[in-house]
Amino acid sequence: MNSEFIEALNQICKNKGIAPDIMFEAIEAALVSAYKKNYGTSQNVKVTMDHETGDVRVFAQKVVVDNVYNNLLEISFEDALKINKKYQIGDIIDIEVTPKIFGRIAAQNAKQVVIQRIREAERNIIYEDFLRKESEVVTGIVERIEKKNVLIDLGKTEATLIPNEQIPNETYNHGDRIKVYIVEVKKTTKGPQILISRSHPGLVKRLFEIEVPEIQQGIVEIRSISREAGSRTKMAVFTKDPNIDPVGSCVGYKGTRVQAVVNELRGEKIDIVKWSSKPQEFIVNALSPAKVINIEIDEKEKIAKVIVPDYQLSLAIGKEGQNVRLAAKLTGWKIDIKSESMVEG
Repeated sequence: MNSEFIEALNQICKNKGIAPDIMFEAIEAALVSAYKKNYGTSQNVKVTMDHETGDVRVFAQKVVVDNVYNNLLEISFEDALKINKKYQIGDIIDIEVTPKIFGRIAAQNAKQVVIQRIREAERNIIYEDFLRKESEVVTGIVERIEKKNVLIDLGKTEATLIPNEQIPNETYNHGDRIKVYIVEVKKTTKGPQILISRSHPGLVKRLFEIEVPEIQQGIVEIRSISREAGSRTKMAVFTKDPNIDPVGSCVGYKGTRVQAVVNELRGEKIDIVKWSSKPQEFIVNALSPAKVINIEIDEKEKIAKVIVPDYQLSLAIGKEGQNVRLAAKLTGWKIDIKSESMVEG
């Protein structure tokens, strides 16, 4: 190896954000293994690489002893004094044993270590970058579909949108630009593993944060979301400012804000309701668009008994029970709905 290699190595370290000392330590450790593998020795050896010239030297490390029992690991006090009269019993002496052809072996191993470390550094950069984006929304491009998995190009890396995290009945085509929610980022031996989702309630929350300045500014808060991806979402919003309508802020002028989110979710219905600290009020709001005549709550059991007009019963329950199911999930209360005639009867 030579100074050109060192120059190139330092440039790579600079570009990839790797400390040169870490790279040199890794190369030296790899060269120790390479020496032992090629020369079948059980000596204690160390390898040094000149950080400017790239010259590699191998040293056998031996302990100074009175009586030598192992020539590979020990040197007599008498022989040690021939090298340097300052040596004492117990000192460790470095004796150069660099083979003539070791430079070629060193170059090959150094190259492998550099490639490996660059790969590790790049993986680490990607991991740190996406770890900061956990619970955020990013835009990706559909790369390909393998069986039921959709591979999404996120720029620096790929992530797999697994069936459970897809919106039911949503179709994905090569080249489509879609927004995905980053659920979790894990560090694995094969690099960062990024779990992305289109069905997570967090996607709806982040999309509204993008569309609604009042949410970005903290004036309007999203207090809870319940979602059945691809079909319907209920979202409860709140503000401390009496002059602002939190629902209206999220809907936008002529529905432009909510429509932008609906379009991104391929037509998913979104009900935006006002959050309240009063359970009765919140449950009534959550059952929107159905109207409620009366509500009784059991604080201990967290059960709400709701009465609605006869003609509103199917609306309150929703198709296949969806409206009441989402309202229950949104509020955290079990909701029992009956019509007026059912109660009177």
